[in-house]
Amino acid sequence: MSTSSLSRCVSLAATLLAALSTSACYAATATAKTKYPIVLVHGMAGFDSIMGIDYFYQVPDELRKNGATVFVASVSSFNDNDVRGEQLLKQMKDWAAAKGYTKFNLIAHSQGGPTARYVHGVAPGMVASITSIGSPHDLTTMQADNTLGDLLTNYSKVVAAMGSVIGWASGNSKLPQDPVALQAWASNTVAFNARFPAGKPISYCGEGAEKVGNTLFYSITGNQAATNSWDISDAILKQAGASTPGVATDGLVPVCAAHWGKVLRDDYPWNHLDEINHVLGLVGKGAPDPVAFYIQQAVRLKLKGL
Repeated sequence: MSTSSLSRCVSLAATLLAALSTSACYAATATAKTKYPIVLVHGMAGFDSIMGIDYFYQVPDELRKNGATVFVASVSSFNDNDVRGEQLLKQMKDWAAAKGYTKFNLIAHSQGGPTARYVHGVAPGMVASITSIGSPHDLTTMQADNTLGDLLTNYSKVVAAMGSVIGWASGNSKLPQDPVALQAWASNTVAFNARFPAGKPISYCGEGAEKVGNTLFYSITGNQAATNSWDISDAILKQAGASTPGVATDGLVPVCAAHWGKVLRDDYPWNHLDEINHVLGLVGKGAPDPVAFYIQQAVRLKLKGL
């Protein structure tokens, strides 16, 4: 075989391999392609992204690589769910107007869960599903421990300033911060749940309806306060979890308080920050990969026709 013939064969082989590779990648990228876009909703003290670091660490890019259309919400770091919910709803309406989307799958962490429920309460037609992760839906059993309430109330100016810094760093400096309003919601989740009852468990620590109207409700949570000794946040979460002895928590939110709608699982070996793959991916040895977990949630929604 001549040198030129060999060269052509090598070139052809490379082209075929590239085509096969492209085909394989295309198949992989369809894995998480849901019918409706996914919106990731952050919790208290949260943000969308700061200096390239996502609140849902490494999650948005991986979802997109696997075919999902993903939006990352940006709402006030410290405020009640009415304010945060209106901010989220406005963003959803803007995305819908720009691209013609009719509904969204909301995947929400921590306070993002009640915030997403507010949106469903005022605009149910825009919400295909809500999956809440480590969300404090029902804090009635936590009222005796008012540590967070004291912090939000007594140091409201400091907390508001911290929220403003988070907003500035994430490019959202105009978002209002109101720790006192946040405390008012946290101290009376009963009233909020009475206004927005869709998916409410029949009893504390039980399950609620999976489907209300045309919206599906799911909840998930971790159940360990400390999981990785190399993670600097674990010591804080361990101490926070110790403030409620005998109560299973993810370090911040009681396991039972996170129940809403159909409970998919409430025993992930994660703490509150592991649930969003922080700090920087440091989770416990042998624990499930949080990034893969979000891909799995997208696949679940896809199989539901959402």
